[in-house]
Amino acid sequence: MVMQDGGLLDVRPGADPGRAAPEHSGAYLATGLALGLYAGALIAWVVTGVADARVGPLDFVEGLFNPLAGPVGALGPQEWALAVALAAVAGAATAQRTLARPAALLLACLVLARSLREVIGLLHPGYRSAYSFEAMGGWTLATHVLGLLTGLVVLCALLPARTEPGPAAGAWWRGRLSRICGVLFLLAGLVQAAWTVRLLTDGTKGAGTWLAGAVDAAVLPSADAPVTGPGFAALAAIAGWLVVGALALSGRRDMRGALLVFAAVQLYLTVRTVVGYAVTDAFSTGTHSAEGTLDLATTAYLLAAMTSVLVLTTGRAFSPCQGTTHSWARTRPE
Repeated sequence: MVMQDGGLLDVRPGADPGRAAPEHSGAYLATGLALGLYAGALIAWVVTGVADARVGPLDFVEGLFNPLAGPVGALGPQEWALAVALAAVAGAATAQRTLARPAALLLACLVLARSLREVIGLLHPGYRSAYSFEAMGGWTLATHVLGLLTGLVVLCALLPARTEPGPAAGAWWRGRLSRICGVLFLLAGLVQAAWTVRLLTDGTKGAGTWLAGAVDAAVLPSADAPVTGPGFAALAAIAGWLVVGALALSGRRDMRGALLVFAAVQLYLTVRTVVGYAVTDAFSTGTHSAEGTLDLATTAYLLAAMTSVLVLTTGRAFSPCQGTTHSWARTRPE
C-alpha cells in the first residue's frame, strides 16, 4: 500500500498467472509424484544398463549423440529422451506451474499408449511366458504396470484441473506465436507421415508386421527391457506432431508446455540423426539420389522447425506473466 492524494493505493502484485490455482494444488502434486516415479524407473534402467555394460562416462556421452557408437544399455534414445522429459515436467508440476499441465497430459498419453501396447502383447500366451525366461522380465513388467498407473493418475488428476485464462497483456501476440508453432508441427507430422508411407510401400519391409509391432508387443518381443521399437516411436512422433500442432493452431488452449517438451525431444533425436549422417558422410553421398536429397531436406527442416519452436516457446513473448511482452505487442487488440 502507498499513499496517493491522502488515500491508499493498492500496488501489490496480483496472482502469478503462471502458477496453478490453489484448488488444483493436489492435482499438480499428484502429477509430479506420478511422473517422477516413472522417470526414476526409466533412469534406473539406464544406470543399470550402463553399469552392466561397463560403459565409461565419455563413451556414454558419445553414445547419447552418436548412433554408431554402439549400445549404452538396454534402453534406446527414445527412452532416454522420455526419461528426461518426464523428470523435467514432474519438477514443473511439483512447482505448481501451469506450463506443466499440457506437457504432462501429452506425456501421460504417450506413457499410457506404451503400456497398453504391452497389455495387448500379454494377451498372447507365448509372450507372457517370455517374462519368466528373461532375467529382467519381472522388472520389465513392473515398469509397464507403473507406466499404466502413471498415465491413468495424471489424466484423472489433470483433466478436471483446467483454469480458464483471463485477459493478459500480449495475448494476441502469444496466440499468433502458438499458431506459428502449430504450422511447423503440422508440416513436420505430414512430412514424416509421407516418409512412413513411402517406406512401408517400397517393398523393403513388411508393412503388416511393422504396423502390428507398433501396437502389439508380442510381435516384436521386448520382455528384457521396457522398450517399444521403431514402429511405435514413428507413429507416436507423427501423432504427437499432428495432435499438438492442430491444438496449437486452433488457439483454443495454451499448448506452450506440450510444444516445448515435444520439440525438445524431437530436436534431440534429430540432432542424433545429424551426427550419424556426419559420421557416415551421408551429407555428400545422399545428394546423389532424389530420395537421399529429400531425406536430407526433411532432416534439415526438422532441425530448423524444432529449434524455432523451442526459441518461440521459451521467449518472453510467450510468457503468461503480465508485462513480459514487448511494448508494441501490448498495443495489439486482445
